[in-house]
Amino acid sequence: MPKLVRQGPVAAEAAAGAPSGPYRWRWAALAVLLTAEAMNLLDATIVQVAAPVIHTDLGGPDSVIQWYAAAYTLPFAMFLITGGRLGDILGRKRVFRVGVAAFLAASLLCAAAPSAGVLIGARAVQGAAAALVIPQTIGLIRAMFDGDERARALGTIGPVMGLAAVCGPALGGLLTHADLFGSSWRAVFLVNLPLGAAVLLAAPLLHEDRAAVRPRLDLSGTALVVCGSGAVVYPLIQGHDAGWPGWTWALLAGGTALLGLFGLDQRRKSRRGRSPLVEAGLFRHRGFPAALVTSTLFFAVMNGLMLVVVLHLQLGLNADVLTAGLTLLPWSFGMAVASWIAGARLVPRYGPRLMYAGLAILLAGVLAATAVYAASDPAAYPWPLPAALAVCGAGVGLFTVPFFTAALHRVGPAETGSAAGLLNAVQQLGGTLGTALLGGVFLGAADPADGAQRAFWAAGSLLLATAAAVAAGLRRPSPDPAR
Repeated sequence: MPKLVRQGPVAAEAAAGAPSGPYRWRWAALAVLLTAEAMNLLDATIVQVAAPVIHTDLGGPDSVIQWYAAAYTLPFAMFLITGGRLGDILGRKRVFRVGVAAFLAASLLCAAAPSAGVLIGARAVQGAAAALVIPQTIGLIRAMFDGDERARALGTIGPVMGLAAVCGPALGGLLTHADLFGSSWRAVFLVNLPLGAAVLLAAPLLHEDRAAVRPRLDLSGTALVVCGSGAVVYPLIQGHDAGWPGWTWALLAGGTALLGLFGLDQRRKSRRGRSPLVEAGLFRHRGFPAALVTSTLFFAVMNGLMLVVVLHLQLGLNADVLTAGLTLLPWSFGMAVASWIAGARLVPRYGPRLMYAGLAILLAGVLAATAVYAASDPAAYPWPLPAALAVCGAGVGLFTVPFFTAALHRVGPAETGSAAGLLNAVQQLGGTLGTALLGGVFLGAADPADGAQRAFWAAGSLLLATAAAVAAGLRRPSPDPAR
């Protein structure tokens, strides 16, 4: 026993060939992973509320407000799969620690940023670092837990993520409004420092793990998808401020062409037996491609509308940041409650059909919010808005719980990790596109209330397209004529 203590709880059992340390240390290690997950999700949502205050302080065109969110989510999406493969090759614990350290350094740079350009660059580093951290979580949990304990451990991720989503907007408003030691908006980045330091200090509890068969990195595929996605998102955000000159349309066309080239490149590598960034086998049935389209559209609506609400309140009504954060709280609360009810009661009974109910309720909330904006005094706070946002949040919660189960239903066991990584990446990309599209619709209107209405109407159209994608994914595959 003394030897076990000197070596450390995880290292000693790892040396003996055990999958993990004693019971109490495994669950402590799980807390480390969940803290890192929550920290990254908080950073994706907490900045949305503070973005208009940052813009007032650092200046620049209105489009930089969108970049404060997009600069994080775009590299996060693009490097997620590569980050997962680095964990397979170099060891998940090692890559996790490097990612957390890089995230902390980028957070400190964000807090000290003297200009909008420096902050946007630091946010991009944050997103890339998060892409190193998040893919390691499930792999490390699988390495530390077995059987029923593994199911319990994986089951803790959803509630923690839900709590982080609820706390993010309110915490962003509270920290910025409190102006602790004159820090103002910089506190939303400084909050990462104690969380990240605690994760690094406790990281030795984690059990090292890597893939038995190490994959290769697809550097050319990563370069194509990064350049293509960036070329699509950049003109969507900058087009309004620039007046939509010819180069914006040329860049959109070029980005689309690069993404098409990426698809051809992945098929070619798959046929030659190489290691593509995206497994071609995932596209054998239409269900998974439809799930990717569904995820892109749905999370574009979710992220885009949250930004529009904040922009309308702070830029249009000159409300303070705390008011903006508290206004979004009913959305987060409705999402958390509906997610719990869906997981505990509704999904076991109704299965993937629950997604239609979620979309219908979300659409009802969107239409209610549109009516609130139309009926309210353009210069006064729209008091019925939080109720409409609570309905939106309930729809989001009812949709997301069955969605991920249905999206992975026809995926083979060997492809589950790749499919989950791709779904996560597309989710982040959809959020980036929503920030660009719906934020651009709002900023392009002369009147803030009119801009909010237009953005919510556009979101309603995207929800109808989402429902069509869901229907395509749930449609039963045609019988094989060869059978």
